[in-house]
Amino acid sequence: MPVFRRRKGSLPRLVPELDDRTLGQVRRRVETCWSRGSLDTAVMASMGDVIDETGQDWDRKAHRLAVLARAAGRSLPGIWRQHNPQNQNALLLHAWSDLLQARQQDSAVDLNDTRETCRLAADLLTADPTPWILHLATLRLERRPSTELSAIWREIKARDPWNREAHLQALGYLSPDECGSSALVLDLLDGVRAGMPPQAPAAGLELTALIGSHQRAVAGGGLMALGAGEIWRRPDAARALDHAAHYWPGPGFLTHAAALADLNLLAYALIKAGRTAEAGAALRATGGVATPWPWSMDGDALERYSHYHGRYAAGDPDGGSAGRATGRRR
Repeated sequence: MPVFRRRKGSLPRLVPELDDRTLGQVRRRVETCWSRGSLDTAVMASMGDVIDETGQDWDRKAHRLAVLARAAGRSLPGIWRQHNPQNQNALLLHAWSDLLQARQQDSAVDLNDTRETCRLAADLLTADPTPWILHLATLRLERRPSTELSAIWREIKARDPWNREAHLQALGYLSPDECGSSALVLDLLDGVRAGMPPQAPAAGLELTALIGSHQRAVAGGGLMALGAGEIWRRPDAARALDHAAHYWPGPGFLTHAAALADLNLLAYALIKAGRTAEAGAALRATGGVATPWPWSMDGDALERYSHYHGRYAAGDPDGGSAGRATGRRR
Protein backbone atom coordinates (compact mmCIF):
# COMPACT_ATOMS: atom_id res chain seq x y z
CA MET A 1 0.00 0.00 0.00
CA PRO A 2 1.26 3.54 -0.62
CA VAL A 3 2.95 5.18 2.33
CA PHE A 4 2.46 8.80 1.31
CA ARG A 5 -0.79 10.03 -0.24
CA ARG A 6 -0.59 13.68 -1.19
CA ARG A 7 -4.16 14.82 -1.76
CA LYS A 8 -4.42 18.37 -3.03
CA GLY A 9 -6.71 20.49 -0.96
CA SER A 10 -7.16 17.89 1.78
CA LEU A 11 -7.56 19.35 5.24
CA PRO A 12 -5.27 18.33 8.09
CA ARG A 13 -6.86 15.44 9.95
CA LEU A 14 -6.34 12.96 12.76
CA VAL A 15 -6.91 9.38 11.61
CA PRO A 16 -5.65 6.57 13.86
CA GLU A 17 -4.93 4.24 10.93
CA LEU A 18 -2.63 6.85 9.29
CA ASP A 19 -2.47 5.89 5.59
CA ASP A 20 -3.77 2.33 5.99
CA ARG A 21 -7.10 2.63 4.14
CA THR A 22 -8.10 -1.00 4.62
CA LEU A 23 -7.60 -0.68 8.37
CA GLY A 24 -9.58 2.56 8.36
CA GLN A 25 -12.59 0.86 6.79
CA VAL A 26 -12.57 -1.88 9.43
CA ARG A 27 -12.00 0.62 12.24
CA ARG A 28 -15.12 2.54 11.29
CA ARG A 29 -17.18 -0.67 11.24
CA VAL A 30 -15.84 -1.63 14.67
CA GLU A 31 -16.64 1.80 16.11
CA THR A 32 -20.20 1.47 14.86
CA CYS A 33 -20.47 -1.90 16.64
CA TRP A 34 -18.99 -0.41 19.81
CA SER A 35 -21.66 2.30 19.82
CA ARG A 36 -24.32 -0.44 19.61
CA GLY A 37 -22.61 -2.60 22.24
CA SER A 38 -22.72 -5.68 20.02
CA LEU A 39 -20.44 -7.49 17.61
CA ASP A 40 -21.79 -9.32 14.58
CA THR A 41 -20.03 -12.14 12.78
CA ALA A 42 -19.26 -10.04 9.70
CA VAL A 43 -17.32 -7.52 11.79
CA MET A 44 -15.47 -10.28 13.61
CA ALA A 45 -14.50 -11.74 10.24
CA SER A 46 -13.33 -8.36 8.95
CA MET A 47 -11.19 -7.82 12.05
CA GLY A 48 -9.62 -11.24 11.63
CA ASP A 49 -9.02 -10.66 7.92
CA VAL A 50 -7.37 -7.27 8.32
CA ILE A 51 -4.98 -8.68 10.92
CA ASP A 52 -4.30 -11.87 8.94
CA GLU A 53 -3.47 -9.81 5.84
CA THR A 54 -0.30 -8.57 7.50
CA GLY A 55 1.27 -12.01 7.27
CA GLN A 56 4.70 -11.85 8.87
CA ASP A 57 4.90 -8.06 8.75
CA TRP A 58 4.85 -8.00 12.53
CA ASP A 59 5.23 -4.24 12.66
CA ARG A 60 2.05 -3.68 10.64
CA LYS A 61 0.25 -6.35 12.66
CA ALA A 62 1.03 -4.44 15.86
CA HIS A 63 -0.17 -1.20 14.27
CA ARG A 64 -3.48 -2.73 13.19
CA LEU A 65 -4.05 -4.35 16.56
CA ALA A 66 -3.34 -1.08 18.38
CA VAL A 67 -5.81 0.85 16.23
CA LEU A 68 -8.53 -1.81 16.52
CA ALA A 69 -8.09 -2.11 20.28
CA ARG A 70 -8.70 1.62 20.69
CA ALA A 71 -11.71 1.47 18.38
CA ALA A 72 -13.27 -1.58 20.00
CA GLY A 73 -13.59 -0.29 23.54
CA ARG A 74 -13.62 -2.69 26.48
CA SER A 75 -16.41 -5.16 25.74
CA LEU A 76 -16.01 -6.09 22.07
CA PRO A 77 -12.57 -7.75 22.34
CA GLY A 78 -13.95 -9.93 25.11
CA ILE A 79 -16.96 -10.90 22.99
CA TRP A 80 -14.71 -11.78 20.05
CA ARG A 81 -12.50 -13.90 22.30
CA GLN A 82 -15.51 -15.72 23.77
CA HIS A 83 -16.62 -16.65 20.25
CA ASN A 84 -13.09 -17.61 19.16
CA PRO A 85 -11.09 -18.85 22.19
CA GLN A 86 -8.37 -20.42 20.00
CA ASN A 87 -8.04 -17.48 17.61
CA GLN A 88 -4.67 -15.82 18.12
CA ASN A 89 -5.90 -12.49 16.77
CA ALA A 90 -8.81 -12.45 19.23
CA LEU A 91 -6.45 -13.21 22.11
CA LEU A 92 -4.04 -10.45 21.08
CA LEU A 93 -6.80 -7.87 20.67
CA HIS A 94 -8.14 -8.80 24.11
CA ALA A 95 -4.68 -8.43 25.65
CA TRP A 96 -4.17 -5.07 23.95
CA SER A 97 -7.54 -3.91 25.21
CA ASP A 98 -6.48 -4.96 28.72
CA LEU A 99 -3.40 -2.74 28.43
CA LEU A 100 -5.44 0.27 27.40
CA GLN A 101 -7.88 -0.32 30.24
CA ALA A 102 -5.08 -0.87 32.77
CA ARG A 103 -3.77 2.63 32.09
CA GLN A 104 -7.04 4.11 33.35
CA GLN A 105 -7.33 5.22 36.95
CA ASP A 106 -8.87 2.63 39.29
CA SER A 107 -8.71 -0.06 36.62
CA ALA A 108 -9.68 -3.57 37.72
CA VAL A 109 -7.60 -5.32 35.05
CA ASP A 110 -5.47 -8.16 36.39
CA LEU A 111 -2.27 -8.03 34.34
CA ASN A 112 -1.39 -11.55 35.43
CA ASP A 113 -4.43 -12.67 33.41
CA THR A 114 -3.23 -10.51 30.52
CA ARG A 115 0.16 -12.21 30.59
CA GLU A 116 -1.57 -15.60 30.52
CA THR A 117 -3.47 -14.43 27.44
CA CYS A 118 -0.14 -13.46 25.88
CA ARG A 119 1.26 -16.90 26.67
CA LEU A 120 -1.68 -18.60 24.98
CA ALA A 121 -1.28 -16.35 21.92
CA ALA A 122 2.46 -17.07 21.77
CA ASP A 123 1.82 -20.82 21.78
CA LEU A 124 -0.60 -20.48 18.86
CA LEU A 125 1.93 -18.73 16.60
CA THR A 126 5.45 -19.12 17.91
CA ALA A 127 7.10 -16.88 15.28
CA ASP A 128 5.01 -13.86 16.25
CA PRO A 129 6.73 -11.32 18.55
CA THR A 130 3.45 -9.52 19.34
CA PRO A 131 2.51 -11.58 22.44
CA TRP A 132 5.97 -10.92 23.85
CA ILE A 133 5.67 -7.19 23.11
CA LEU A 134 2.39 -7.06 25.00
CA HIS A 135 3.95 -9.03 27.85
CA LEU A 136 6.75 -6.45 27.99
CA ALA A 137 4.15 -3.68 28.09
CA THR A 138 2.45 -5.25 31.12
CA LEU A 139 5.77 -5.38 32.98
CA ARG A 140 6.38 -1.74 32.10
CA LEU A 141 2.99 -0.72 33.48
CA GLU A 142 3.77 -2.44 36.77
CA ARG A 143 7.32 -1.03 36.92
CA ARG A 144 8.70 -4.53 37.32
CA PRO A 145 12.47 -5.08 37.78
CA SER A 146 14.59 -4.93 34.63
CA THR A 147 15.66 -8.54 35.13
CA GLU A 148 12.10 -9.61 34.27
CA LEU A 149 12.14 -7.58 31.08
CA SER A 150 15.48 -8.91 29.85
CA ALA A 151 14.19 -12.39 29.06
CA ILE A 152 11.13 -11.00 27.27
CA TRP A 153 13.32 -8.59 25.29
CA ARG A 154 15.42 -11.49 24.06
CA GLU A 155 12.31 -13.29 22.82
CA ILE A 156 11.22 -10.20 20.88
CA LYS A 157 14.64 -9.54 19.35
CA ALA A 158 14.89 -13.16 18.22
CA ARG A 159 11.64 -12.78 16.26
CA ASP A 160 11.68 -9.17 14.99
CA PRO A 161 14.88 -7.26 15.84
CA TRP A 162 13.64 -3.77 14.88
CA ASN A 163 9.98 -3.83 15.84
CA ARG A 164 8.77 -0.27 16.41
CA GLU A 165 6.27 -0.93 19.20
CA ALA A 166 8.75 -3.07 21.13
CA HIS A 167 11.44 -0.39 21.00
CA LEU A 168 9.02 2.33 22.08
CA GLN A 169 7.94 0.20 25.05
CA ALA A 170 11.58 -0.38 26.00
CA LEU A 171 12.36 3.34 25.66
CA GLY A 172 9.43 4.24 27.89
CA TYR A 173 10.52 1.77 30.56
CA LEU A 174 14.14 2.99 30.50
CA SER A 175 13.26 6.70 30.55
CA PRO A 176 13.82 8.86 33.64
CA ASP A 177 10.03 9.27 33.85
CA GLU A 178 9.59 5.57 34.62
CA CYS A 179 12.12 2.97 35.74
CA GLY A 180 15.34 4.20 34.17
CA SER A 181 17.60 7.17 33.61
CA SER A 182 19.11 9.29 30.86
CA ALA A 183 22.17 7.04 30.94
CA LEU A 184 20.08 3.92 30.29
CA VAL A 185 18.31 5.64 27.40
CA LEU A 186 21.70 6.48 25.89
CA ASP A 187 22.77 2.85 26.27
CA LEU A 188 19.67 1.75 24.36
CA LEU A 189 20.25 4.31 21.62
CA ASP A 190 23.93 3.36 21.30
CA GLY A 191 22.92 -0.24 20.72
CA VAL A 192 20.32 0.77 18.17
CA ARG A 193 22.69 3.03 16.23
CA ALA A 194 25.25 0.25 16.01
CA GLY A 195 23.07 -2.14 14.05
CA MET A 196 19.69 -0.80 12.97
CA PRO A 197 19.10 -0.39 9.21
CA PRO A 198 18.16 3.22 8.34
CA GLN A 199 14.72 2.24 7.04
CA ALA A 200 13.78 -0.06 9.93
CA PRO A 201 10.38 0.39 11.63
CA ALA A 202 12.17 1.60 14.77
CA ALA A 203 13.96 4.38 12.84
CA GLY A 204 12.18 7.08 14.86
CA LEU A 205 13.41 5.85 18.23
CA GLU A 206 16.19 8.43 18.64
CA LEU A 207 13.93 11.35 17.70
CA THR A 208 11.33 10.04 20.15
CA ALA A 209 13.97 10.03 22.89
CA LEU A 210 15.14 13.55 21.99
CA ILE A 211 11.60 14.92 22.02
CA GLY A 212 11.12 13.27 25.41
CA SER A 213 14.26 15.01 26.70
CA HIS A 214 13.01 18.34 25.35
CA GLN A 215 9.63 17.79 26.99
CA ARG A 216 11.20 17.01 30.37
CA ALA A 217 13.35 20.13 30.16
CA VAL A 218 10.35 22.34 29.39
CA ALA A 219 8.32 20.71 32.17
CA GLY A 220 11.18 21.34 34.61
CA GLY A 221 10.67 25.10 34.35
CA GLY A 222 13.18 27.79 35.21
CA LEU A 223 16.63 27.67 33.67
CA MET A 224 16.06 24.11 32.50
CA ALA A 225 13.10 25.20 30.40
CA LEU A 226 14.97 28.22 29.04
CA GLY A 227 17.76 25.94 27.86
CA ALA A 228 15.49 23.28 26.34
CA GLY A 229 16.29 24.43 22.82
CA GLU A 230 19.97 23.63 23.32
CA ILE A 231 19.07 19.94 23.11
CA TRP A 232 18.67 20.32 19.36
CA ARG A 233 22.14 21.82 19.00
CA ARG A 234 23.89 18.85 20.58
CA PRO A 235 25.99 16.89 18.07
CA ASP A 236 23.95 13.69 18.47
CA ALA A 237 20.66 15.55 17.97
CA ALA A 238 21.99 17.48 14.98
CA ARG A 239 23.21 14.25 13.34
CA ALA A 240 19.87 12.54 13.89
CA LEU A 241 17.98 15.51 12.45
CA ASP A 242 20.36 15.87 9.50
CA HIS A 243 19.91 12.24 8.50
CA ALA A 244 16.15 12.12 8.99
CA ALA A 245 15.49 15.46 7.27
CA HIS A 246 17.55 14.38 4.26
CA TYR A 247 16.09 10.90 3.77
CA TRP A 248 12.73 10.39 5.46
CA PRO A 249 10.49 12.74 3.44
CA GLY A 250 11.49 11.06 0.19
CA PRO A 251 8.63 8.99 -1.29
CA GLY A 252 9.19 5.33 -0.57
CA PHE A 253 12.03 5.75 1.91
CA LEU A 254 9.97 4.94 5.00
CA THR A 255 7.60 2.06 4.32
CA HIS A 256 6.67 0.78 7.78
CA ALA A 257 3.12 1.01 9.12
CA ALA A 258 3.67 4.13 11.24
CA ALA A 259 5.83 6.03 8.74
CA LEU A 260 3.47 9.02 8.86
CA ALA A 261 3.74 9.10 12.65
CA ASP A 262 7.52 9.26 12.39
CA LEU A 263 7.28 12.07 9.85
CA ASN A 264 5.15 13.95 12.39
CA LEU A 265 7.93 13.40 14.93
CA LEU A 266 10.48 14.73 12.46
CA ALA A 267 8.44 17.83 11.61
CA TYR A 268 7.91 18.64 15.28
CA ALA A 269 11.60 18.19 16.12
CA LEU A 270 12.69 20.34 13.18
CA ILE A 271 10.32 23.12 14.25
CA LYS A 272 11.71 23.02 17.78
CA ALA A 273 15.22 23.16 16.31
CA GLY A 274 14.29 26.21 14.20
CA ARG A 275 14.81 24.31 10.93
CA THR A 276 11.48 25.31 9.44
CA ALA A 277 12.26 24.85 5.73
CA GLU A 278 13.06 21.19 6.40
CA ALA A 279 10.04 20.96 8.68
CA GLY A 280 7.90 22.09 5.75
CA ALA A 281 9.18 19.20 3.64
CA ALA A 282 8.40 16.73 6.43
CA LEU A 283 4.92 18.21 6.89
CA ARG A 284 4.21 17.93 3.17
CA ALA A 285 5.26 14.29 3.27
CA THR A 286 2.62 13.58 5.95
CA GLY A 287 -0.09 14.32 3.38
CA GLY A 288 -2.07 16.25 5.99
CA VAL A 289 -2.26 13.32 8.43
CA ALA A 290 -1.53 14.49 11.97
CA THR A 291 -0.78 12.38 15.05
CA PRO A 292 -1.77 13.25 18.62
CA TRP A 293 1.80 13.01 19.91
CA PRO A 294 3.98 15.07 19.97
CA TRP A 295 1.77 18.00 18.89
CA SER A 296 -0.46 17.61 21.96
CA MET A 297 2.44 18.69 24.17
CA ASP A 298 1.87 22.26 22.94
CA GLY A 299 -1.94 22.31 23.04
CA ASP A 300 -4.64 20.81 20.87
CA ALA A 301 -2.82 18.39 18.57
CA LEU A 302 -4.77 19.04 15.38
CA GLU A 303 -4.76 22.80 15.91
CA ARG A 304 -0.98 22.87 16.43
CA TYR A 305 -0.32 20.61 13.45
CA SER A 306 -2.68 22.64 11.25
CA HIS A 307 -0.98 25.88 12.31
CA TYR A 308 2.47 24.67 11.35
CA HIS A 309 1.26 22.85 8.24
CA GLY A 310 -0.39 26.01 6.99
CA ARG A 311 2.65 28.10 7.84
CA TYR A 312 5.48 25.95 6.52
CA ALA A 313 4.21 23.20 4.24
CA ALA A 314 3.55 25.65 1.40
CA GLY A 315 7.26 26.52 1.38
CA ASP A 316 6.72 30.22 2.11
CA PRO A 317 10.21 31.67 2.68
CA ASP A 318 8.84 34.44 4.91
CA GLY A 319 7.03 31.88 7.01
CA GLY A 320 10.28 29.97 7.32
CA SER A 321 12.11 33.01 8.65
CA ALA A 322 9.38 33.69 11.17
CA GLY A 323 9.42 30.05 12.19
CA ARG A 324 13.14 30.09 12.87
CA ALA A 325 12.67 32.99 15.24
CA THR A 326 9.79 31.15 16.91
CA GLY A 327 11.89 28.04 17.19
CA ARG A 328 14.62 29.89 19.07
CA ARG A 329 12.14 31.26 21.59
CA ARG A 330 10.62 27.90 22.47
